[in-house]
Amino acid sequence: MSISIQSFQFNAFQENTYVVWDQQKNAVIIDPGCYSSKEQFELISFIEDEKLNVVALLNTHAHIDHVLGNQFILNNYQVDYYLHPDDLKVLQSVESYAHLYGFEGYQPSPLPTKTLENNQKLTFGELEIIVYHTPGHAPGHVVFYFEKEGFVINGDVLFRGSFGRVDLPGGNLETLKDSIFNIMFKLPNETVVYCGHGPQTTIGVEKETNYILEF
Repeated sequence: MSISIQSFQFNAFQENTYVVWDQQKNAVIIDPGCYSSKEQFELISFIEDEKLNVVALLNTHAHIDHVLGNQFILNNYQVDYYLHPDDLKVLQSVESYAHLYGFEGYQPSPLPTKTLENNQKLTFGELEIIVYHTPGHAPGHVVFYFEKEGFVINGDVLFRGSFGRVDLPGGNLETLKDSIFNIMFKLPNETVVYCGHGPQTTIGVEKETNYILEF
């Protein structure tokens, strides 16, 4: 595969941060959850060791565990930041509750410079990404589908054998089910699903075993 992907598990929520890059070393950072200086150093060191050229910051959604490292990344790399507009209020609310989760040192995320929308196609060098709007866990949640490579970075829509919680502001079970059945489950069965928490899975496995099928 001409595209490479590396995951990192960051912060108290054990959130998965992803770096994806092409053969020319063009890299996007997806959902930087790095909070501590140790986590920040781990991510930056990897990027430097691999000699990557960071070209964009992408958020699947703006819950605290997925945006803790936004300001750090954007301070280090002057790149565009992409977020779906329906999650802008979610992003702006993080500062008001970060301390309740023990993140007293939270550095508020800058506002996005670019917007994401359903069926949008993003191209960064050899990286070709299709954006699908998948609300239910968060109103502006999106997934990033790398069609040629056969994988999707899906944030907190699907997990292995589970799915994203719907009891947070803007969450809705019926909306999430619609996103899963009418978007995620329409992807090829062999599509690898990289999740916002926990291990990867495939669309085919989740269509057979995920307990969203029981609702």
